[in-house]
Amino acid sequence: MKAAIIGAGPAGLAAAELLSEAGVAVTVLDRMPSPARKLLMAGRGGLNITHTEPLDLFLSRYGAARARLEPAVRAFPPEALRAWCEELGQETFAGSSGRVFPRAMKAAPLLRAWLARLEARGVTLHTRHAWTGWDEDGALVFARPGEEALRLKPDTALLAMGGASWPRLGSDGGWAPILAERGVALAPFAPANMGLLIEWSDHLRDRFAGTPLKRIALSFGGRTVRGEAVVTARGLEGGAVYALSAAIRDAVVAQGEATVFLDLRPDMAEAEVARRVAAPRRGQSLSNHLRRQLALPPVSIALLREGAAPPEAAIKALPLRISGVAGLDRAISSAGGIRLEELDEDYGLRRVPGVFAAGEMLDWEAPTGGHLLTACFATGRAAARGMLRVMGR
Repeated sequence: MKAAIIGAGPAGLAAAELLSEAGVAVTVLDRMPSPARKLLMAGRGGLNITHTEPLDLFLSRYGAARARLEPAVRAFPPEALRAWCEELGQETFAGSSGRVFPRAMKAAPLLRAWLARLEARGVTLHTRHAWTGWDEDGALVFARPGEEALRLKPDTALLAMGGASWPRLGSDGGWAPILAERGVALAPFAPANMGLLIEWSDHLRDRFAGTPLKRIALSFGGRTVRGEAVVTARGLEGGAVYALSAAIRDAVVAQGEATVFLDLRPDMAEAEVARRVAAPRRGQSLSNHLRRQLALPPVSIALLREGAAPPEAAIKALPLRISGVAGLDRAISSAGGIRLEELDEDYGLRRVPGVFAAGEMLDWEAPTGGHLLTACFATGRAAARGMLRVMGR
């Protein structure tokens, strides 16, 4: 029995592993010169592969898509993903935030070990093969630079080509028109886990772009998230931002703008902040006073001066006007793609028999923290089980 997997990212490779373990001849094809480019990019700053939070809380991060993703994630939960890393010789550890990383921090050692295992199991990998659809006989067609198109007619196929974020790494959503022609319903792509656009003053932008904001809290829509962020030339990025970015994005789309509130000292009660601010200055400037009394760094004081309210009144709730969000070219992930109702319980496409889909091609989103990668692995494996059933295995 033969299976074709289009897309050599985590979802596709996870499916290839399960299929090859069952004795299926697997061919993986990817349009990029090398596999898993987005995974490697994610690992540059430390590969956050999953999270240690309780599973029910973990599953809640998938929002409206939870019910659809839950069986797949429960079948391959975070602890199973960590065990899998260990089997590949990549020890993992959990940080103080609960985020889980390989001990090596980077993705390259994990990917090398994974590809070696797949090769040992007979999985064939073809790079620089761009999927262009099906021919009149139902064969999968792949364009190859300088060569005649390749045609494959496997027993079953998996589409795992990613969403539409960071297109230069391979996921550009170019597959969407092909599936739309087959009648597959798609949700429009939108950036997820992206930066916020704020119109800073020239002073703040020129002096503080690239400066981290540590131990802060952001609030929007009744939800508050503690963490860190980074001031950029265009606005804010970082973990605390990404956790709220979906709700902020939707508000900007609906209203044209949004306002978030920044707490510069979330570990200190409002009354204590007020007491310290009211302490005698003894001839100090306001900036030095705030720095001494509240240990505020220069970037925080500069942010306070951006607001319309007196700086000392905004320490616990500095309003920031969000004029937009970063686009797909800079977003960590994307929302949109194949609508979940287009899939059967095995992740098979209802309108294209024998073809399955997994990973970021599907219309779901989650915050950073390991939830994205975990669901890509889990849906890839769930689709592989469906493919095995199609092949009678």
